[in-house]
Amino acid sequence: MTSQTGPQDTRLPDGFRIVLDRRTRILDDGAALLGGAPPRLVHLTAKARAIVDTGNTITVADPASRALARLLLDGGLAQPARPVAALERPTAKDVTVVVPVKDRTAGLVRLLATLPADLGGIVVVDDGSAVPVAVGHDSPVTVLRNDTARGPAAARNAGLAAATTELVAFLDSDVVPRPGWLEPLLDRFADPAVGLVAPRIVALDAGTTWVSRYEAVRSSLDLGLDAAPVVPRSRVAYVPSAALLVRRDAAGTGFDEELHVAEDVDLVLRLHAQGWRLRYEPASHVAHDHRVDVVQWWGRKTFYGTGAAPLALRHTGAVPPMVLSPWSAAVCALLLVQRRGATALAAVITAGAAERLSRKLGKLRRPRLAAARLTGIGLVGALAQTGSALTRHFWPVAVLACLFSARARRAVAVAAVVEGVVDWWTHRGHDADGPGPLAHVGAHRLDDLGYGAGLWWGAWRHRTAAPLRPTGPGRRRPHRQG
Repeated sequence: MTSQTGPQDTRLPDGFRIVLDRRTRILDDGAALLGGAPPRLVHLTAKARAIVDTGNTITVADPASRALARLLLDGGLAQPARPVAALERPTAKDVTVVVPVKDRTAGLVRLLATLPADLGGIVVVDDGSAVPVAVGHDSPVTVLRNDTARGPAAARNAGLAAATTELVAFLDSDVVPRPGWLEPLLDRFADPAVGLVAPRIVALDAGTTWVSRYEAVRSSLDLGLDAAPVVPRSRVAYVPSAALLVRRDAAGTGFDEELHVAEDVDLVLRLHAQGWRLRYEPASHVAHDHRVDVVQWWGRKTFYGTGAAPLALRHTGAVPPMVLSPWSAAVCALLLVQRRGATALAAVITAGAAERLSRKLGKLRRPRLAAARLTGIGLVGALAQTGSALTRHFWPVAVLACLFSARARRAVAVAAVVEGVVDWWTHRGHDADGPGPLAHVGAHRLDDLGYGAGLWWGAWRHRTAAPLRPTGPGRRRPHRQG
């Protein structure tokens, strides 16, 4: 359903600038960098250290700086800086906006009123609305119509086929782009290897109910405040199709029309496998009219969960419920036993993992300190995944265990409270007035119950356990070079 080749040119242009990610740690006075998602250690040669200036910025000017910038950018240790004015990049006239719509005329009119006047084109695809969409005879909008509904993937593909510009922006009819939304996305295409960029999806109206306030800070569409590469099994593993800007050559024929859920994740996985770089750019805001009716909201969470099974069957190992190394999986299992002996053994395994890692970090001045830090990061991540999995992916199993074991009840209760409070603390500053900790934890647990129910239903319907199988870190798939 998409292009068969990756980018033909992956060379960053002269003048392209990157800045170290705020999570990246500088070790040994610049001899190494620790960061990315998943975390990795990058040793720098003396020449590479000289390229990173005092502001932790790299400007591409020669083959060495170009190679270093690409390495750090792809690894998530650095993010693109705002490009200099002289750097060539697309403009609004290079963009066609495609809007799939079905029986949502008011939202479509609201959206069209916010779009720039200098776009390369606007295509509205009416996917079998009861009353055909009309936008006026003097409108620059092209309207295509399916007599019967074929689904959002097919509607987007029809608009993609009609577009003639270099870039295509997919916008759902229930979104409202904020002023200035397009420019930060266009900036990312100064990198010729970038095939897709997504904005941050924010709430159109924070509202006053507990559901609306929770969605304002914790929507499944909102991927947070920090820019990131979109990489499977990382902090930003997908981006939603509510708002996307794609290179037409990368998109090929578009979305998989057999999928009626998670077709956006499928597109991300395919483009990444072909070597395209994908970016999440939260400097661009597109507001979404979130579902705030409790029944509709919970149903949508369940619907999202059903997409895991078809994705797991199409992309083996790309969407696991947990990604744990063998030692961290053993430690988490031992801690769940809740016995002194098991806890002591978990401590021994953790210390052994740190010591083994330190032997691989011999180039550093203090390898044991760096190994302890890396091991600690890995263990915290593993515990967080375990707590989340107990209440989200595997809650039916957890409930069954609680019927027979007091230790299971204690473990699930601790996970439900601690993970929920941490989640509230993490999202409390997301540009909106979210609910208090009690309401947030309650909504979060309902969110997880809905997704988990959909996950298990989808697995049963497709007769597969693939979306329920944890996996190890494995080796990262290298990007193809043009």
